[in-house]
Amino acid sequence: MKPPRSLLLLAALGILGIGATLWLQHASAPRIEAEQRALQARKLLDLLPTDSYDNQPLDRPVPLPATQLANSRLLEGYLATRNGLPSALLLRSQVTGYAGPIELLIAIDNQGRLLGSKALRQEETPGLGSHIGDQPNPWLAGFSGKSRNDPGDAGWALKKDQGQFDQIAGATITSRAVISALHDALRYFDEHRATLLEGADHE
Repeated sequence: MKPPRSLLLLAALGILGIGATLWLQHASAPRIEAEQRALQARKLLDLLPTDSYDNQPLDRPVPLPATQLANSRLLEGYLATRNGLPSALLLRSQVTGYAGPIELLIAIDNQGRLLGSKALRQEETPGLGSHIGDQPNPWLAGFSGKSRNDPGDAGWALKKDQGQFDQIAGATITSRAVISALHDALRYFDEHRATLLEGADHE
C-alpha cells in the first residue's frame, strides 16, 4: 500500500528543512569563528594602547624559555609591534592564589614597564579575593608604570611584609600571589629581553 501523498510531502519538506539547517550552520561557521576570535582578541588586547601597535599580536606567539618562574608559571607570550619594531609583550601567567590558580594577563612595554594587567580566571573567595577579577580593577591599575627595579626587589611585597603595596581588603594571600606574579613577569622580561623582542623588525 502506497503512503498517502501528504506523508510523502511532509517527509520531503522535513528532509529539505534538515538540509537547509545543516547548510546554514556550515555557511555561518566561518563568520561565527571570526567573531569569536575578534571577541577573544579584544579581551586580550585591551591592555595595550591602541596606537602602540599595528600588527596582530595574537598572530605573533613568542617562544618562552624557562616558563617556570620563582612564584608563577608562564603559559603564553605575544609580541606587539609598531612599524616593525617591538612595542610591548603580552604574557599569560598562572599563580596559585588562596582558593586555586589565578590566571593573569600582563602587558609590558619594550622598556620593561608594566602597561597593565588583569585576571582572566580566578577561583578566589567571593567578596574578598574574587575582587581580583573586577574590571576595571583599581588595585591592579596601581601597578601600571612599575618595572623590575621600580621599586627594587624588596619593594615588590605588601606593606605588611615591608614592601610598598597595599593589599586587596581581606585578601592577603591573593594579593601576595598576584604581586609575586607581576614581579616574576617583569624580572623574566628583563632577563630575557633580547630573546623575547628579537626578530620583530624582520616581519
